[in-house]
Amino acid sequence: MSQTVNRLPESARCHRLLLTGAAGGLGKVLRPRLKAHADILRVSDVAPLGEPASGEEIAPCDLADAAAVSQLVQGVDAIVHLGGVSVEQPFDAILPANIQGVYHLYEAARLHGVRRVVFASSNHVIGFYEQGQQLDADTPLRPDGYYGLSKAYGEHLSRFYFDRYGIQTVCLRIGSSFPEPKDRRMMVTWLSYDDLTDLVTRALFTPDVGHLIVYGASANRDRWWSDDAARVLGFVPKDSSERFRAQVEAQPPLPPDDPAARYQGGAFVKAGPFPFPSQPAAAPDAE
Repeated sequence: MSQTVNRLPESARCHRLLLTGAAGGLGKVLRPRLKAHADILRVSDVAPLGEPASGEEIAPCDLADAAAVSQLVQGVDAIVHLGGVSVEQPFDAILPANIQGVYHLYEAARLHGVRRVVFASSNHVIGFYEQGQQLDADTPLRPDGYYGLSKAYGEHLSRFYFDRYGIQTVCLRIGSSFPEPKDRRMMVTWLSYDDLTDLVTRALFTPDVGHLIVYGASANRDRWWSDDAARVLGFVPKDSSERFRAQVEAQPPLPPDDPAARYQGGAFVKAGPFPFPSQPAAAPDAE
């Protein structure tokens, strides 16, 4: 990929920014950090959000409720969309927030004239590639579960809303964003909170991104994912998982035949199968 790198202005900010999923793990991290880039930060979730800080608006919302999502989006300039189920679950649990909800969000953005969305996609859209394979944004998707499938749907939906309506989106295929990597796989996929914050901020404010897919990982020693698209945002990660190597490698390794040790999606490739929803009982024969 050969594109001009855009530099983020120091003063990058907007008037009203919406953060969905603000009560989740990454939402709690980004909530105070994104406030520096908005006059008003509107935070939303179905879980409790506490009291609003200065310059915040609390807006509880079920993403499966189209009317509520429309009201949520009204009046915002940009959206950081983290909301939804963030782990592997049965399809019926994934459907309302992750599939219906992302449609509701983009349709509300269209109706209310929002021109920029940062969509929290996931590395689980490519989880069935083997560890060590080198991937880029054009690599065909291989989701590792219903969660990964929902994120693949969100990527395609956001592409449609850019092509049809001009809503620009940066899809962030987030690796593993935790205080520190938990295992050998995460030594490759780890994204520090500081690097996450910089990546999301650049995704919000870099001009003319169109529809962009970016892998989110820190400057770790081993890499599976191309950072070419990240350079379009001017994103250069500053942290590395290397300082955790000794403590991670002190753990017993997974057996080599364990799918979690083979595939990039880790344990997600082993989740399920889940019970199929029960079918309605057949009506009794007439007597």
